[in-house]
Amino acid sequence: MARKKQVGRRVEGWKAKKWYRVHVPDAFGKIEIGDTISADPENMVGRVMTATLGEVVQDYSKSHIKMKFRINNVAGESAYTEFVGHEVTRDYLRSMVKRRTSRIDTIMPVITKDGKKVRLTIVCLTLTRAEQSQIHSIRQTIMQQIAARATEADLDTLVKDVMSGDLSRDLFKAVKTIYPVRRVEITKSKLERIAAV
Repeated sequence: MARKKQVGRRVEGWKAKKWYRVHVPDAFGKIEIGDTISADPENMVGRVMTATLGEVVQDYSKSHIKMKFRINNVAGESAYTEFVGHEVTRDYLRSMVKRRTSRIDTIMPVITKDGKKVRLTIVCLTLTRAEQSQIHSIRQTIMQQIAARATEADLDTLVKDVMSGDLSRDLFKAVKTIYPVRRVEITKSKLERIAAV
């Protein structure tokens, strides 16, 4: 008898829940990326949703880029999000790395013009194996370029530049004068916290 009552309560609890449409931020056109369910809209704030860049921009050649959005506002039956990071899939990263070449990883925190702290991971792949001095020079150039770009841009602009590939292209142009490179890719980003302005 007790078991039946427990099942009944579970059904009632489920019925009390409501579906909400989840939208990406303005920077990505506020498009809907899915649904989430909750009995209380306030409980959804802080919930992290994932989608591929391919789904967001309707270009499935970009499905190797996974994006994370955190719900920060609920209005009516819609939940709105903020961008909190991205990462390229391991398979994609593995496919880029070739033998007898150098892989130069750069991880750096930057603070945007609107005071947001973002940690970026940049991977530079050379055509042939580079010497240590060239690797150092490439890493220094990447760090200078990223720092300069971040101080001039707000978070939305920086994220757009990363996702569109514009920032990677600019970094490629800057480092190819040092040593022949095959690719520069921003493989990961993470919104860490709001910095003191």
